[in-house]
Formats: sequence, structure tokens, C-alpha cells
Amino acid sequence: MILVAGSANLDFVVRAHHIPAPGETVLGRDFQTFPGGKGANQAVACARAGGVPTAMLLALGSDAFAQPLVDSLTDAGVQLHTVQAAQPTGVAFICVSEEGENAITVAPGANHALQAQHLPSLQGVTHLLMQLETPVATVQAYAQAARAQGVQVVLNAAPAQALPAALLALVDILIVNEGELAALTSAPAVTAGAAATSSPSPLAEQLAQLPVPCVVVTLGSAGCLASVNGQLLRQAAFKVKVVDTTAAGDTFCGALVAALSQRADMPLALQRASAAAALACTQLGAQSSIPSASAVAQLMQQSV
Repeated sequence: MILVAGSANLDFVVRAHHIPAPGETVLGRDFQTFPGGKGANQAVACARAGGVPTAMLLALGSDAFAQPLVDSLTDAGVQLHTVQAAQPTGVAFICVSEEGENAITVAPGANHALQAQHLPSLQGVTHLLMQLETPVATVQAYAQAARAQGVQVVLNAAPAQALPAALLALVDILIVNEGELAALTSAPAVTAGAAATSSPSPLAEQLAQLPVPCVVVTLGSAGCLASVNGQLLRQAAFKVKVVDTTAAGDTFCGALVAALSQRADMPLALQRASAAAALACTQLGAQSSIPSASAVAQLMQQSV
């Protein structure tokens, strides 16, 4: 069983020719709402793309935005531990360009209501997966409880921010993108394009600065790179037609942890996660874009 503790947001998505620059107004095209939030996306990815038993601890407001999130999670087979918050349900405003890139603004709302005392029993849980759309103090409290009970702690350090050393010391697996890695190491971000055309040395140096046994950095179209007890592993990206990159990183996280919970070795887990993330880019929306485990297996087979 995987327990995801984190955020759930209702996403308000507008497609436009391009993402507006500061002060610019852009006429969008279609508008839709989708269940989202890093935590909820990753829970759906664990259950649907990973095909493993998954539970989620989340906080929701008593408003109309909460029900679509509950419906999406339960439809994916996620068991819910819900905290009823006084704040409104979290929301995100997303603009998606014709190239599939996005710009996201999040109003966390109820997600900030998660507190240390809300953590459910960890009996039967192998991995605790968290993000940073909930209070860092709460994340650290959950990590400490998991470490004390022998549960693997997985942290997706997103959105990017510096983190206390005490929290990093409790993490078994850290997942970041280039910007998040830079925020943690106070180093310039290494772009995916540069990573694809040069040796992994700059990234390897950044990974080596982090006191975590396993660090995975996602590199978009350049794939991903992992440092496992000092050993570097690289996984190329699967080639697909990109429609919307929203939740691709979350899908990667969920599928990776799901594979590890099934005792896959890290190279295979990285491959499954990369295939799932690629498929998530071929559909619009967050949780609506997360593929099934069978679709992931099919893409992996086609790429052999």
C-alpha cells in the first residue's frame, strides 16, 4: 500500500496560442475544469498507471469544488482519508499553449489545513509520497513518523523552494525537476536541452550535494537522471506527440513509487515512470491524462 499525503485542487484550464507575458492579455480558446493538485495527481498515478493499492490523505473545503476531486480519486480506486477544512478547496489556474507548455498559479486553500495529527495509521504502508503544496512543517512531521515506522519516505520537492536539512535527512527518495534541484542546491538550473547534449557532470555535481540516498531529476524531453547511492542512472524520454504537459511530472512520481512498491529495480522503475509521464502528455488535463497500467506496458513493449 502506498499512502500519498498532499494537495488536491480543481484545475481551471484555458488553451491559448501562447502563454501570456507579464502585462499581456491573450484570447484563449476552450475552457474546462479538471481534477488536479500534485498530491491527488500522484495518487491517481499510483493507482491507475502503477496499478497498486493506494490511499490518500487530503484536505477539502465544504464547497462545490470538492466533489469532482472526490469522484476522480475514488474512480481511480484511491482510498480517501479526508480532512474537512474551513478554508475553500484548493484551485489552480492553468494556461496551456499550442506547444503543450503550461503556466500554473495555485491558490492552496484547504491544502494548508493538513496538520501533523491528521496522519492516519501507517500499518501496511510501504511508501509515503509527499509534495510541497502543503505546509513544510506538516511534511516533516509525516516524514518523521514514517521513518520511525520503517516506511520509505518519497518527497517530490515541488513547487521549488529551499528545504530544512532536518527534512532532507528523513527522505529516502527525492524527486525534482531542474528548477527544483537548483533551488535545493543554490546552483544555476541546468536546462533539459543542455542536459541532452552534454555529459551529466553538472547535474551529477548538483545531485551529489544532496544528503539523500536516491535523487531523481526529471529533464522533460531529455528524460531523467537518477543518483542511487552515488551511482548514476539515465533514462531517455519516450517520444510522443505532446498535447499538454500538465501532470506529467506527477504521473512520473506516482508511477515510479508504484513500481518500487512492487519491488522493481530502479532502472525498470525509471522506465515505467518515463513511459507513464510521456503518455500523460498526449491528453489534456491533469488526472484525466494519466494512463492505465496496460497502456504504460504497451508503450514500453512498443519501444523495445
